[in-house]
Amino acid sequence: MLLWIFQRIGQTLLTLFAMSLLVFIGVWLVGNPVDMLLSSNATPAERTAVIKAFGLDQSVWMQYWHFLDRALHGDLGISWVYNIPALQLITQRMPATLELALVAFLFALLVGIPLGILAGVRPRSLAAKSVMGFSLFGVSLPSFWVGMMMIMLFSVKLGWLPASGRGETVNILGVPVSFLTWDGWRHLLLPAFNLALFKISMVIRLTRAGTLECLQQDYIRFARAKGLSSSRILFVHVLKNTLIPLTTVLGLELGSIIAFAVVTETIYAWPGMGKLIIDAIGVLDRPVILAYLLMTVLMFTLINMFVDLLYVLIDPRVRHGGGK
Repeated sequence: MLLWIFQRIGQTLLTLFAMSLLVFIGVWLVGNPVDMLLSSNATPAERTAVIKAFGLDQSVWMQYWHFLDRALHGDLGISWVYNIPALQLITQRMPATLELALVAFLFALLVGIPLGILAGVRPRSLAAKSVMGFSLFGVSLPSFWVGMMMIMLFSVKLGWLPASGRGETVNILGVPVSFLTWDGWRHLLLPAFNLALFKISMVIRLTRAGTLECLQQDYIRFARAKGLSSSRILFVHVLKNTLIPLTTVLGLELGSIIAFAVVTETIYAWPGMGKLIIDAIGVLDRPVILAYLLMTVLMFTLINMFVDLLYVLIDPRVRHGGGK
């Protein structure tokens, strides 16, 4: 187990290195940040001073080397716009993104798994067909359009929920969270459901497929022959075996929710990392862009490692050496 953990740590470091190199070169090739940081009335002397202050007069490889050297010491650079460390700026926005992503992930689980089981147990019923129709609706419509329609309906027309912002927050160990206040929940519901809609549809389809497959297995027929109740067969045998492949997919999807919450945060003006990266791209704030992407890759790989550990606990074939 320790050897496996060290291997995953090594893979994570290599992934971070490759990602930093690709992103640094890609960002360096796009535009000139000096044109966005200075007005059109700036003198040549002012432009030269800014270029030298940010190290833009050096070659791209020297700039990357200096960035990599600082990153190894925990310094991802100073934001060119906010004039504070980029890592500090990311960590300030990270709680809002993590809160939104986790609530959306819980929505996907609490809604998707029961509906998927319902659609799998009685696939020809009207309820199952309605559930599959809803899942088709969720995977087909673009999230930005759904988000704007939800704002139009629930905020503008009905006035039930606020259209933007995070609402009232409370601090837990110095971390601001909004799910502990009523006003925070009112601000959280729309963006969380919008972010979770595609995942709910995916979980429904995966759970339905896994349920249909499990119900055809011999051990289910044997359990029925033993006289086990339908609820015990469903929640002990079917659900547990359905969760084995679902766990791997959901782990990857949690990482994707965090990484791709950009659209939802932009639509609802949610003060998270996604909104920050959109603003940073608009002004070519290179340190913030690099810090965001590196932190996203790090979180993604850590989530994958946790999913692998959870897979060992769920699947006894892996735990006892049967899965290679």
